[in-house]
Amino acid sequence: MQTFNVTGMTCAHCQRAVTQAIQSRDPGAKVDVDLEAGLVRVEGGLDEATIREAIEEEGYQVQ
Repeated sequence: MQTFNVTGMTCAHCQRAVTQAIQSRDPGAKVDVDLEAGLVRVEGGLDEATIREAIEEEGYQVQ
């Protein structure tokens, strides 16, 4: 499981956008978005750089 600190996520739309962006690259990935904590947890076969890229392409910043 990989955990990312992500800023800019505030609503259910943000949660869906990040989840879909990651799952478009790995359909079997398990994605947990915690809006309150600003965390995205991913369990799957993607490397860190690919996940970061997917999140950032949606307009959020990975710290």
